Amino acid sequence: MTAARERGGVPVGEGVGVPVGEGFGVPVREGPGVFSGKGVGVPVGEGPGVYSAYRAGEPAADGPLGEQLRTVLDLVAPLLHAGAARLWHPHRVRERYLRYLVTMHTVIRASVPLMELALEHCRGASATDPAAGPLGRYLPAHIARERHHDTWLLRDMAAAGLRPERELTRPPSPEVARMVGAQYYWVHHFHPLCLLGYVAVLELNAPEPALVPLLAHRTGLPADAFETVRLHAEIDAGHSAEVLATLDATSAPPSLRSAVRLSALHTVGALVDVLDAVTAATDQAEREVI
Repeated sequence: MTAARERGGVPVGEGVGVPVGEGFGVPVREGPGVFSGKGVGVPVGEGPGVYSAYRAGEPAADGPLGEQLRTVLDLVAPLLHAGAARLWHPHRVRERYLRYLVTMHTVIRASVPLMELALEHCRGASATDPAAGPLGRYLPAHIARERHHDTWLLRDMAAAGLRPERELTRPPSPEVARMVGAQYYWVHHFHPLCLLGYVAVLELNAPEPALVPLLAHRTGLPADAFETVRLHAEIDAGHSAEVLATLDATSAPPSLRSAVRLSALHTVGALVDVLDAVTAATDQAEREVI
């Protein structure tokens, strides 16, 4: 799934003017690293989409589910790297970062409500459900850790010179609604464990610590405008290990394992579209000024 494919006959992400393959020039840790810029040499509109990239190296159906999901996400990681490289290209990065803060608030404010919904379904699940138990034990602590992260972003917006109360009146993008809204469907209509596919994508692709000083330098914004990025860079490595361990602890049947993978793959494709929408909106604003 790439930025240049067509949606409803309209090319998506064309003309964003961001060369692919220009990363951050900073060391990265191992793993997918959406915001790291690692392995960004994936031209827009070329190469496999999310699902074909996965099928090209689909892991075996058995084995620990968390380990398997990590393999799946490694297979499609270059698509996320390319989207991150376009987002953080130096040209107009200040404007893109401001849009990014607002966009990520619309994503993160849904995290706790989604997990609370999944927890409610776990508590109402059958005693014979092999996945509801581990998930139900994981969620309360993770909900507590994630609570108020949306407030962090409001503070970052204010520090960056935005007016959060004004930004909250804007409707969320359809890309965000598609990424987050799918989880409500899977939790309500299939199984709450599907949510961990979504959570794993976000936790495994946390910002790199070196991104904070880099963006501060490139944007000229104060340090307080990057607190959410900094805090997630510090804490999310441990969170990703926990979500994968929870998946490993489940005895999910094949259909549910497939659904978790599908949820994760959908999230990857939708997240690429979310990042590309921020990039494209900034580029469009520049063309309108010119």
